[in-house]
Amino acid sequence: MASKKRERTIGGKYPVTPDGRYFVVRGRLWRLTNPALPEAERLRLVGILSRARSALRRAAGSSPEERKAARRQVQESKTALGERGPVWWTDGAPDYNRHMAVNTPYREWFEALAAG
Repeated sequence: MASKKRERTIGGKYPVTPDGRYFVVRGRLWRLTNPALPEAERLRLVGILSRARSALRRAAGSSPEERKAARRQVQESKTALGERGPVWWTDGAPDYNRHMAVNTPYREWFEALAAG
């Protein structure tokens, strides 16, 4: 009996595209953190992102200015991590962040996961 190739996942649940650029949640592609970031920098940015998300939750009943500032912190953190903004790869491939996998060149790979 041939062994099945094990797919890379995030948290054992969300499959990662073969090129390592995205993970998939409910059929939608989400860009991964730039793998070229040094680990210490990545951890620092993740900490900032966590605090920014907490601030956003706390700002739910706050002024519009406080909510806007918290959203800006989240955006800046995710951009610094490479999850938003300019892509971190250099081969000229387009960004499919937030696209449905079946509407991208990852379609065959994604459909094979479901058939797997």
